[in-house]
Amino acid sequence: MTGPWVRNSGLRCHRAGMTSAVVALLALVAAPCGAQAPNGSAVSPATGPLDVGGTIHVCSSCHGPDGRSISSTFPRLAGQQKDYLVGQLQAFRDKTRADPHAKTYMWGMAARLSDPLIAGIADYYSRQPPVAGSPDTSPDTAAGRKIYTEGIAAQSVPACMACHGEHAEGNSAIPRLAGQHRAYVERQLEAFASTARANEVMHENSKGLTAEQIRDVAAYVQTQ
Repeated sequence: MTGPWVRNSGLRCHRAGMTSAVVALLALVAAPCGAQAPNGSAVSPATGPLDVGGTIHVCSSCHGPDGRSISSTFPRLAGQQKDYLVGQLQAFRDKTRADPHAKTYMWGMAARLSDPLIAGIADYYSRQPPVAGSPDTSPDTAAGRKIYTEGIAAQSVPACMACHGEHAEGNSAIPRLAGQHRAYVERQLEAFASTARANEVMHENSKGLTAEQIRDVAAYVQTQ
């Protein structure tokens, strides 16, 4: 998925905008001890400025207002599980999540985030109304629903519903999938299957899926 950034001049401009966003975020979290953040909030010597609002403004450059992203390159964060967001932001910061998109976009963005600031960001997005699913009665969606609710015993694929919930709402550290971009979900399942994104449980659950079945599951959860 990195190729289009090179080929398309419009996307190159967006990537330049992302660079500016990184600089802005670093400015927010790297103010000198005893100073104040741009909005006047206090700066802690241990953690830097707890400027959740300013950081959210930077996040919106890619993830959209209130986390309602319109580009499948960037996941929708609105209504996502707080514990999941905390875990992922910490993994980006600590470079323990190392899939290609994590390295390209999030390692730099999260590099200087403190734990309190991460908690504030996660709390904000978890409280936003999630994007409603997109109705779809296609055969792909019907096939995806069957996999999501029943699994595929012959391929040792368990029902996704067992962990992600009846309506793909997620729970605690298990992410919400409902209403997520179809293409984003596809990329994550492919990354889990190939171990490009390290997660032992998800690797075991996704490695038996064909490319078509991955597309079907992603099509279904987008409708929820």
